[in-house]
Amino acid sequence: MQLYDSVKKAKVPFEPIKEKEVSIYVCGPTVYDDAHLGHARSALAFDLLSRTLKALGYRVTLCKNFTDIDDKIIKKVEETGKSLEEITQYYIERYLEEMDRLGVQRADIEPKATESIDAIEQMIERLIDKDCAYVVSNGDVYFDTSKDPHYGEISHKVHDDEENQSRVVHNSEKRNPKDFALWKACKGGEDICFDAPFSKGRPGWHIECSAMIEKHFEGNGTYSIDIHGGGADLLFPHHENEAAQSRCATGHELAKYWMHNGFVQIDGEKMSKSLGNSFFLKDALKVYDGEVLRYYLNSVHYRNDFNFNEEDLLLIKQRLDKLYRLKKYPITKKHYAGLNSRYKTLILSAMREDLNISKALSYIDKEIQTFNFAINALQEKKVNIDIFKKTLYKIYFINYLTKTERNQLKKIVDEYFISNYKNLNNDYISIKDFNYNDFISFLYNTLDFSINLQRLYQQPKQKNLLIVYREKLEYEINTFIKIIDILLGFGGKEPYSYFQIGVDEDLKSQIEEKLQKRANAKAAKDFATSDAIRDELTDMGIAIMDTPEGTVWEKI
Repeated sequence: MQLYDSVKKAKVPFEPIKEKEVSIYVCGPTVYDDAHLGHARSALAFDLLSRTLKALGYRVTLCKNFTDIDDKIIKKVEETGKSLEEITQYYIERYLEEMDRLGVQRADIEPKATESIDAIEQMIERLIDKDCAYVVSNGDVYFDTSKDPHYGEISHKVHDDEENQSRVVHNSEKRNPKDFALWKACKGGEDICFDAPFSKGRPGWHIECSAMIEKHFEGNGTYSIDIHGGGADLLFPHHENEAAQSRCATGHELAKYWMHNGFVQIDGEKMSKSLGNSFFLKDALKVYDGEVLRYYLNSVHYRNDFNFNEEDLLLIKQRLDKLYRLKKYPITKKHYAGLNSRYKTLILSAMREDLNISKALSYIDKEIQTFNFAINALQEKKVNIDIFKKTLYKIYFINYLTKTERNQLKKIVDEYFISNYKNLNNDYISIKDFNYNDFISFLYNTLDFSINLQRLYQQPKQKNLLIVYREKLEYEINTFIKIIDILLGFGGKEPYSYFQIGVDEDLKSQIEEKLQKRANAKAAKDFATSDAIRDELTDMGIAIMDTPEGTVWEKI
């Protein structure tokens, strides 16, 4: 797998510090307010990374923290009169609920800053003992950036000015302008503080991540973790400072790879609460389904900046609609248990390239088109050669053979179709042009092992062969969509439910009431009333379909 390393500014081969194991730490939210689309973009990017690595056979441990002690949180405590725990737990639960609606899998470890105070204190004491940190007269503790000769090598962008040194408290006793707070001493009796050997206070922003990583991951003596991730805005100063304090405290590097996702903009303007254009995720979820948002936010490569635009969202949604229309076709819901098919291989070949989602989605679009052609061709009793070959060697013969024999059979079936249909201008043949006896004779004369001849010479009627082929086609479609759901996190809904998205509960009740009346009319053989109700639903923008399981409907 190739990953883009933000430090090296290049794609590099991914080689984990422990064989077949991957440790990932992603900076989570500061929980004083609702999550916005920037939080969603980051969560989705690293969810894709985790899913991809798991599919490649790695055992992944993902850690995402919650900053639950911070000046903004304390300000909210003062404004609302609620406790720190009430505020932070409320926003943590909201965040997790909204991420769940986006299909983001929970992290394996979800530490909070307030539950990591001991680890934070121990790291600060180690830095003080090494003279890499110092306590000033009011009890604040600062990291001495001059003690780290590699300071600046993470971001390649070190600033002395206040604007870029966000969240860094400036104090006249600082040794260097770039020094940053590891610990903030209490400001008064109403302040929220913790006891520590150096002073009563609370941790600075940067130290919590370094301490959590050392607490939850073993590392290998050279690196603490494989991958450290977050938004591009965290590269400096947050990740720069994390790397420096960890390097000085432990004697080794914090992460082997650094990954950062791009910004989210609203119609071209960078998201910023100070500009008042923050787009809360909760508001987006009121209008759009979580899976639609997931697909849209993941449709652009994670490193690129994302311009959130409703026109683009509705256009992108049409691609997801095509997948769900395809999902409506199979009658059976079965898929192949192993899921180790070429669909998985091709999607992963794209995702191996630094999560090349555009290439993966392009492949998916092409495969949907191929399946739709196959469905339409079946109406004319034509079959897709690739799927038909699978029908023959997998449905008919596969259970009777050893693995070696199956591989030989597959090769010989391929040879037969190449020899007999090499002049075709397309990938389809008419079932009436397929000579079953000729095919069996070819197998019999070519294979160097015996197979069940009685079964082979039981030539199925063309109609029965088409039934088997259709079942195979359905299995292929179901397997394809299941793999997409596992790898990319969309396509998992029941298709008719998907096409009901956006219909409010009152309208749903009206529709269900009309469907019941129609069912009663059909049972009474009152087909005029039944047809009239169907027309009423059509006028309401609702299409209905009668299936063996009952009548289903969708929004047109």
